[in-house]
Amino acid sequence: MIRFADRKLDRNAPCWCGSGKKYKNCHEAFDEKIREFELQGHEVPDHSLIKTQAQIQGIRDSAKINIAVLDEVASKIRVGMSTEEIDEIVYRTTVAAGAIPAPLHYEGFPKSVCTSIGPEVCHGIPSDDRFLTDGSIVNVDCSTIYKGFFSDSSRMFCIGDVSEENRRLVQVTKECVEIGIRNVIPWTFLGDMGDKVHQHAIENGYTVVREIGGHGCGLAFHEDPYVSYVSTPGTEMLMVPGMVFTIEPMVNMGSDAIYQDAENGWTIYTEDGKASAQWEVQVLVTDTGCEVLAH
Repeated sequence: MIRFADRKLDRNAPCWCGSGKKYKNCHEAFDEKIREFELQGHEVPDHSLIKTQAQIQGIRDSAKINIAVLDEVASKIRVGMSTEEIDEIVYRTTVAAGAIPAPLHYEGFPKSVCTSIGPEVCHGIPSDDRFLTDGSIVNVDCSTIYKGFFSDSSRMFCIGDVSEENRRLVQVTKECVEIGIRNVIPWTFLGDMGDKVHQHAIENGYTVVREIGGHGCGLAFHEDPYVSYVSTPGTEMLMVPGMVFTIEPMVNMGSDAIYQDAENGWTIYTEDGKASAQWEVQVLVTDTGCEVLAH
C-alpha cells in the first residue's frame, strides 16, 4: 500500500478534486498538511475518502430524500402500528422520490429499513407481527440511494406514554450526537470526537456499544473510516474537509455487552435486556466544522 506521504502529483496538472484548477493552485497545500500528519504517525484519509463538490451535491440530494422519508414516518408512527407498516411507508416514500432504500437486499437484509425496539440495539427487521406498544421506544434507521449517492440517518421515537427512565435515555443519546457534531473539527481526530461522545454517556450513567460504530458514507453504503465512540483522544483517522461519515453512538441503559440474533443473523440486542437508544446523522467535514447532511 502506497502511503499518502509517498504520492507526488504534478503541480501543473489539473487537481484531483475536479475543480479544473492546477493542482498547485488548488489542493497542493491541503495535501501537504495531510502528509505532515501521516509522517508523524497518524492515520490519514486518502483522496478516495475526500468528496469532490459534485459528489457532495449528489450526497446532499440523496440526504434530502432520506430526511423526507423519516419525516413521513414521524407523521404516521403511532401506538399499535406494526414495524412492517413502517417498512411499507419507507419503501413507498423512497420509491416515489425516484430513489432506492439502501438496506433492501443489502447483504441479504430483507427489508427497506431497520426498526429496533427497546433492548434491540440495531438492525431490527420489520415484521407484521411486531407492534409498537404504549411506552416503547423505537429507532428507525433509514438509508437512501439516489442517482448512485448514499445517505444514512436514524431517529428515536417515543411511543405513547413512555417512562421517564426511557425518555431520559433517548434524550441523553441525542445529546451525545449533538456533542459529536460540535466536535467534528477539521485537522483533529475522530478519536477526539468519539471520546467526547463517550464521556457524556458515561457521565449520565450509560454505556456505549464498542463493537459497532459509524462509518463513511456517500459513494457506497459503508465506506472507511470506521467511527468509534469508545475512543482515545489523538487517535483514529484525521478529520479533513471533504470527508463524509455518520455519527451514531448506540447508548445502553445497562451493560455495553451485546449479542446477535442467531436465527435472523442481523438483529443486535443488549445482553442484559435493558433498553438501548441511537440517533444517527450524516455529516460533511468543512473548513470550520461540519455540515449535517442527513438527520
